[in-house]
Amino acid sequence: MTRLRPILPTLVACGTSLWCAPATAGGIPAGDLEEVVVTALRMGLVGRVESASQGVVSSDQLEARPVLRPGELLEVVPGLVVTQHSGDGKANQYFLRGFNLDHGTDFATRVDGIPVNMPSHAHGQGYSDLNFVIPEFIDSVSYRKGTYYVEEGNFSAAGAADLRYRRRLDNPMLILSRGSEGYQRVVAGGSSTLVGGDLLAGAELSRNDGPWLNPERYNKMGGLLRYTQGDDKRGYSLDAMAYGGHWDSSDQIPLRAVLSGTLSRFAAVDPTDHGFTHRFSLSAARWQPVGSGTLRALVYMLDYQLDLFSNFTYDLDQVHGDQFEQYDRRQVYGGELAWREPLYFGAPSELKLGLQARFDDIHSVGLYDAEHGVRYATVSLDRVRQGNLAAYVGLEQQWTSWLRSEFGARADAFHFQVASTVPANSGYENSSLGSPKLALTFGPWAKTELFLDGGRGFHSNDARGTTIHVDPHDGTTPVERASPLVRAAGAEVGLRTAAISNWQLAASWWLLSLDSELLFTGDSGTTEPSGATRRYGVEVGAIYQPAEHLYVDADLAWTHARYRKYDPSGDHIPNAVEQVVSMGFSWRREHGLFGGARLRYFGPAPLIEDNTVRSHSTLLVNLEAGWRTSPQLSVTVSVFNVFNRRDNDITYYYESQLPGESVPQADIHFHPAEPRALRVALAMKF
Repeated sequence: MTRLRPILPTLVACGTSLWCAPATAGGIPAGDLEEVVVTALRMGLVGRVESASQGVVSSDQLEARPVLRPGELLEVVPGLVVTQHSGDGKANQYFLRGFNLDHGTDFATRVDGIPVNMPSHAHGQGYSDLNFVIPEFIDSVSYRKGTYYVEEGNFSAAGAADLRYRRRLDNPMLILSRGSEGYQRVVAGGSSTLVGGDLLAGAELSRNDGPWLNPERYNKMGGLLRYTQGDDKRGYSLDAMAYGGHWDSSDQIPLRAVLSGTLSRFAAVDPTDHGFTHRFSLSAARWQPVGSGTLRALVYMLDYQLDLFSNFTYDLDQVHGDQFEQYDRRQVYGGELAWREPLYFGAPSELKLGLQARFDDIHSVGLYDAEHGVRYATVSLDRVRQGNLAAYVGLEQQWTSWLRSEFGARADAFHFQVASTVPANSGYENSSLGSPKLALTFGPWAKTELFLDGGRGFHSNDARGTTIHVDPHDGTTPVERASPLVRAAGAEVGLRTAAISNWQLAASWWLLSLDSELLFTGDSGTTEPSGATRRYGVEVGAIYQPAEHLYVDADLAWTHARYRKYDPSGDHIPNAVEQVVSMGFSWRREHGLFGGARLRYFGPAPLIEDNTVRSHSTLLVNLEAGWRTSPQLSVTVSVFNVFNRRDNDITYYYESQLPGESVPQADIHFHPAEPRALRVALAMKF
């Protein structure tokens, strides 16, 4: 626990990919709030931020959360649900603010400033695979929800998050873990001083079969090496990350097969589904004063590959079956410049300017027909080059002691170039748009601030959808092209307060609309229509510290999501989760007993447009308890799905045909939540 001024710019401004602001800027006063207790549980609930939907979560809270998969680190973002509908080596499924975000289409994720989302990806637009992250080395997770931030561009309409690794470890460490269903894991790391800087090295090896009748056999290797020199004002860092994994998948299964006794909940229709992936990255960052301002720079490059075999409809093709292979091989190059300058422009002000660039050189993005895990026919094979250049400007002004504003805008330009094995689908496309942003902050009064925010955002569509003319399956059927960029518009009214002793509270009402668009679907290789949508909702969050070492938190989110235009088939958006509740507690002590528990509930959702078929709610409770015998040794026991509930991670409704069935049948298809699982970890520091 640390006592800080409640205006926390050094902490809360780290939500951008590059920037951590100084304690004051442009002569803007730090504020006249009294000193309050800011726990490490979730920083920034009261402070100098642009909306009620921002925050920074420290490593202390992350350590207190039982995590089944690395992607679940993002569940520190209030209202965000992270699930899985396939093998654990595949990117997670994300839900936020009434979006089934698929694998990340409208939620931008970065790790130390490097984008995770993959545009024009073989499996899904904005594919965001966080399996390369090693949770023990994460120092903080900063998040922003909405379209109101000039630094946030592609894929950030619903929100954005940046996971940041530690600079160093206090002591070398070794963690040995074993668990049910063949779970094994080893994590090792340490730091040393080198040429006046800090060198951090870490590695992870793990294996897991899971509860599946077809063992997952997920083998994973990951590593991290980073060198940092300097302080917060001037310095640089060099980072290298590596990850590789392969697994066998148990994809979603039809409910009718389980009800008839043909399949177990944990069986697979096609046991030959599997995948392989790797991700290697190098990056360098530099920050230093320039005159009275500060300049920061980041450059990165990464090498990526995915080879994924899936089968969601099973036997519509009664000769070969419906398995398909998606292949993605690319290199990504990018960088960013961010400059902040204090000035006086009618009031104490701060100007921020930025340039962002990214180029994806996709050597091969392919869709193939497959049988029993072997490719036998090419549906489409494309070479894609995609570039994005963006510039932004923002001006923050402190007009009075109780009124602050930030007005800004960003401009994004995209170039798409596709060379396809189906000549009619080759071509290029250029597109650009501007996105204005506005944030007003009123207060503080009695440790309370009010926020009014609005702005535009967007996500890009798959490059292949922007040049497509014919269905690649037959090469003749005309297909409508997708819009290169899909606009979004959002607004929010919010409140943060620490007026009640030992409490931090936040509440917001938000609205988000997306334009009508066509979506390119990597599973089929064609575009599918999707109407314009509107979502609005309410989010409430609270943190309470009833005792010195005890913290309790809760987040509640309610969403109303509909298509904007009338359609006789209905206006409900499939898989738009309407209620999310997350709550828990953590007991943190330097010696002796420590632990925590999390409850996660996400409610029913419509599965088709007329709302006649709905999913069931899911309620999971995870528990973690440990004993620290000394600063160098601790034992932790984690229990997932404590009450062994037979709930589902995800549910869909569509037509499929099982072997032996004569015609396709519309049915619920689901991927079950894993049953009760036990993991034990021994952590040693040297």
